[in-house]
Amino acid sequence: MSGASNALKVVDGTANPAPLGLLGFGMTTVLLNLHNAGFYPLDSMIMGMGIFVGGFAQIIAGIQEWKKNNTFGATAFTAYGFFWIALVASWTLPSLGLAQQSSAYEMGFFLGLWGIFTLGMFFGTLRLNKALQVVFGSLTVLFFLLALRDFTGSETIGLVGGWVGLACGFSALYACLAQILNEVYGKVVLPLGPVNLGSDPKTR
Repeated sequence: MSGASNALKVVDGTANPAPLGLLGFGMTTVLLNLHNAGFYPLDSMIMGMGIFVGGFAQIIAGIQEWKKNNTFGATAFTAYGFFWIALVASWTLPSLGLAQQSSAYEMGFFLGLWGIFTLGMFFGTLRLNKALQVVFGSLTVLFFLLALRDFTGSETIGLVGGWVGLACGFSALYACLAQILNEVYGKVVLPLGPVNLGSDPKTR
């Protein structure tokens, strides 16, 4: 038997999970920030979206990104998926008698810490496309605005945060649809901006 070994190359034929994660994040962010912008009160629709679409859908996408060896995508989708579940839990656990209601001041620390994490992730998007830079950049601003709202009690800051959140959510939906359509048509239908790593049409 020859000493030479034949390398087996495994081709990844699985689908791109990023659009699912962006969909879950984008839709839930839009709906919550319509509330923050004053269009309607916090209700079961937002909570349901937070648990199942913002939460579970993103976690599923994060696990799929892990299988694709994408540390950034796996961390982002899984972390923000659990963020939505934790946020809904902070609203519902007190009503079930399972925990004390968090004060606005305490929620300010919660949102501020997520803002710090998102700022770090934003620097990671500088090696990716412009669309993701917009998503993470606006999300960073959103977290800090909402934290500042809770620390100060300013309704005006909360309203501004709501509008920033709407821009963030819709930018994520754009990135979702762009990746889907670019892959389906095999060309750039909706541009995502310059990419420093790779040149696949579904990521441009």
